[in-house]
Amino acid sequence: MHLTQDLDAGLQDYLFSQKWISDNEKVLYYQVAGQGNMNFVARVVTSKGSFILKQSRPYVEKYQQVAAPIERIEVERDFYKAIYPDALLSKMSPKVLGFDVSNHILALEDLGKAADFTNLYSGKRQIEKEEIDSLIDYLLELHQIKVIGFPSNDKMKALNHEHIFRYPFMEENGFDLDSVQLGLQNLAMAYKTDYLLKEALEKLGNRYLTTGEKLLHGDYYPASWLNSELGLKVIDPEFGFKGDAEFDLGVMLAHFKMAEVSDDLVNYTKETYLAKSNLDIKLLNQYSSVEILRRLIGLAQLPLTLSLEKKENLCQEAAETLKK
Repeated sequence: MHLTQDLDAGLQDYLFSQKWISDNEKVLYYQVAGQGNMNFVARVVTSKGSFILKQSRPYVEKYQQVAAPIERIEVERDFYKAIYPDALLSKMSPKVLGFDVSNHILALEDLGKAADFTNLYSGKRQIEKEEIDSLIDYLLELHQIKVIGFPSNDKMKALNHEHIFRYPFMEENGFDLDSVQLGLQNLAMAYKTDYLLKEALEKLGNRYLTTGEKLLHGDYYPASWLNSELGLKVIDPEFGFKGDAEFDLGVMLAHFKMAEVSDDLVNYTKETYLAKSNLDIKLLNQYSSVEILRRLIGLAQLPLTLSLEKKENLCQEAAETLKK
C-alpha cells in the first residue's frame, strides 16, 4: 500500500484488512496532515472518528533526493512502545493504534486541531515558561527511564551524522546557500574551510555515533512539539537512539537561540533541566553549537527571519565554542 495525496480507491479495504476500521465504518475524508519532513503523513476521517497514518519511504519526504532508511518507522513504533509505561511520557505522546510493518505504515491517534511551535522562528509565537516546564519535564523523564533492547537506529544516526557533522562543512556539496539568503554562501565558506573546526566536528561526530545510556528523542525541536486540544504533545521520534542527554537539550537550546527566544528564557530552560539532572556543560554547548551551524549553513533549513549579520554572529559563536 502506497499512500498518496489523494484518496486511493483501495484505502477503505486496506484499513479494514488491518482492522483499523470496522466493517460498517466508512472513510469520509482523507487529506495530507501537515508538512512532513521525514515521512508522509495523512489524516483519515471516518464515520466513527479519525486517526493519522504515517508512512516511511526510502527517501526523505521533504528532500526526496536524499535517501533514508525505510525502517525508521519501526524505530518510532518501538520508541512509543518503550515510553508508554511511563505516565507522563505517555500523556505527552500520541497513542499507537496499529502498525503494518510490510508497508511501513504506523496508525496513530489523531490529536485534533494542533499547531507546532515553528512560528517561534518568525516571532509570531512566543513560548511560555509553563510550556518550557512541560518540555523539560518530558526530557528529564525520557532520559531517566530504563530501556533494554532498544534498536541502535544506526542507519538514521548515520544519516543525521552526515547532515549535522559533514555535509554543511563540505566546500562543494551542491547546495547553493544563496538560494536561501543572498550572501549566505560566502558566509558559510569561513566554516567550510576552518580545519580546526572540522577536527572538533569529527571528534564530536564520532561521539554522537556511539551508543550511550540515555534514551533520546533525537530531534527535539519546535516542529516536534505540538500544542493540541489534548495538551502539549511530542511527536516524530524516528531519530530516537540511546546516547548523550546533552544532545536533546543542546538541540532544544540551539533552536531557542535561532528563534531569538530571550536570554532569560534560554537560561531558564538550561537551569530547569540542570536543577534536576547533571550534564556535561561543555558537551551540551558543543551539541548546541553544531546544531546551530548545521541549520544555518546545511540542507535542513528553517523558516528563519534572521538577518545575515545575526546568522554570522551565531555561527561565529558556535564555531568558537566547538573549537575550545
